[in-house]
Amino acid sequence: MTGAYRKAYDESIKNPEEFWGRAAKAVHWDRPYDRVLDDTNKPFYRWFAGGELNTCYNALDRHVKDGRADQAALIYDSPVTGRVGRYTYRELLDRVALFAGVLADNGVKKGDTVIIYMPMIPEALVAMLACARIGAVHSVVFGGFAPNELAIRIDDARPVLIVTASCGIEGKKVIEYKPLLDRAIELASHRVARTIIYQRPEARAELIAGRDIDWTEAEKKASPAGCVPVKATDPLYILYTSGTTGLPKGVVRDNGGHAVALAWSMKYIYGVEPGEVFWAASDVGWVVGHSYIVYGPLLYGCTTIMYEGKPVGTPDPGAFWRVISEHKVSALFTAPTAFRAIKKEDPNGEYLKKYDLSAFRTLFLAGERLDPDTYHWASDMLGKPVIDHWWQTETGWAIAANCMGLEPLPVKAGSPTKPVPGFQVEIVDGDGKQVPAGSEGVVAIRLPLPPGTFPTLWKNDDKFRESYLDIYPGYYFTGDGGYYDSDGYIYIMGRVDDVINVAGHRLSTGAMEEVISQHPDVAECAVVGAADSFKGQLPLGFVVLKSGVERNPDEIVNELVRMVRDQIGAVACFKQAVVVKRLPKTRSGKILRGTMRKIADDETYSVPSTIDDPVILNEIKDSLASVGYQKV
Repeated sequence: MTGAYRKAYDESIKNPEEFWGRAAKAVHWDRPYDRVLDDTNKPFYRWFAGGELNTCYNALDRHVKDGRADQAALIYDSPVTGRVGRYTYRELLDRVALFAGVLADNGVKKGDTVIIYMPMIPEALVAMLACARIGAVHSVVFGGFAPNELAIRIDDARPVLIVTASCGIEGKKVIEYKPLLDRAIELASHRVARTIIYQRPEARAELIAGRDIDWTEAEKKASPAGCVPVKATDPLYILYTSGTTGLPKGVVRDNGGHAVALAWSMKYIYGVEPGEVFWAASDVGWVVGHSYIVYGPLLYGCTTIMYEGKPVGTPDPGAFWRVISEHKVSALFTAPTAFRAIKKEDPNGEYLKKYDLSAFRTLFLAGERLDPDTYHWASDMLGKPVIDHWWQTETGWAIAANCMGLEPLPVKAGSPTKPVPGFQVEIVDGDGKQVPAGSEGVVAIRLPLPPGTFPTLWKNDDKFRESYLDIYPGYYFTGDGGYYDSDGYIYIMGRVDDVINVAGHRLSTGAMEEVISQHPDVAECAVVGAADSFKGQLPLGFVVLKSGVERNPDEIVNELVRMVRDQIGAVACFKQAVVVKRLPKTRSGKILRGTMRKIADDETYSVPSTIDDPVILNEIKDSLASVGYQKV
């Protein structure tokens, strides 16, 4: 090993101004910053104070001027509509500048907020960059969100305008957005004067005169708008993440630190070069879509892919391999749940054999814990590096990763490797004291957080401190539990509230899931802590079997019970599991363990607006009933 990782990491912690000042040279500044790190108002640290720039200029105009005008900037691949489109940097710049003119014509100005409620189509990316171009703050809401959830975000962000499309497409189902938007506007207290609607051929929306504007017609009357410089510390976007109170928290991302961090990450974490094709198989409604469909690849000069489809079913388990082969993808970033879905449908990789993946170098997985079984399956099937990395909506980019462009380190299944330069990650106990290697605790990050992370919550500094900083003074509270091993590798075992208490013993459900996922018949699983009148909580497993498995489910459950007993011990008290058709998940792939626990405990629960398919919750109830499970 060259020691490049250790050298970079040490400098980023001991001399962050030098480290990030050097990284900032990759960004075009309209006005140089006065200082790299402004720590005069702790704990509200700010990066590149005094500097001015424009994020859209750095993502598009700069590359056109520097010789990338004819390089592909965006590839739109939509198996649900059968369309594939390519946009060069020049073509994308022209589209963005024109739509920025549309926004300006409709009263949007620097500092205003705009909500973008869109499916996975190029116009979503165009709208985001157009907002950035004129200094407006965008807040993307996942397309198809329930009206009440959209209304909550309207009231918090208080947009001057909403940009939407007539419909989205989920598999073979067309979801009309206009009725959802109309209801949300009706529910919201904040009045929205105008909406701009992109009409898709799959469903046309009826426009309300005086409020709704046709995107295409508005462009015919508009003139291209230029870039408006903003302060490095001005907000680029708001992205809402779920809060413990049920009310979403508006994560703020600034312009300067965001541009610097994402450009750095493309080279040093993902190991790609300008001109290469980078694919984040996510949605623009989530943080991965913001960071690595839209901003990161374009800031760095890559070609990015916007994919409107699923890992399976559009049309088959070879969907990802087709995209990688057809568009010569160098690196793919997706969630482990996508690969578990592929593994379930095609456990032997028959579809993979149909495609040429010679241009493909690295698979990156994040968004939830990567269980060792899925890691080994993907690694064995692809014969390429499979890199787990860990981050959050709040951080905006990876906290821990194997930095492939800096110094690839040996992979350990179950670990996202080591902290990324800039993140001083520590494991602490309930009193905030560091625990030794091998001991589990709470994962906390010593302040200041590096550039690109959130400086606060939208118009709510008090909630920012209460939720993240006051729990362990001097640290950012991640909400995750984990530990370091003797080699300094970090292991993230899941949310702190995923730790269950069995007769006074604190046990990680994540550790049990790791054991269960090793079973050859198991495609994916989840373990929750169900209420027990004697022991307080007992682990309850939910298991999805691989396609083609026809064994007696009771036999498989008995084997799982023995595996957990052998590998974790009798103390785990793992005695119950149920085979289900599928697990309830959010649209971003996170398993709804909390909702499953409430179903098992026969508690009242609300159907989360983020759920992929609410019918699954009834299936969970039926599966529990079929095995005679009752709350104890």
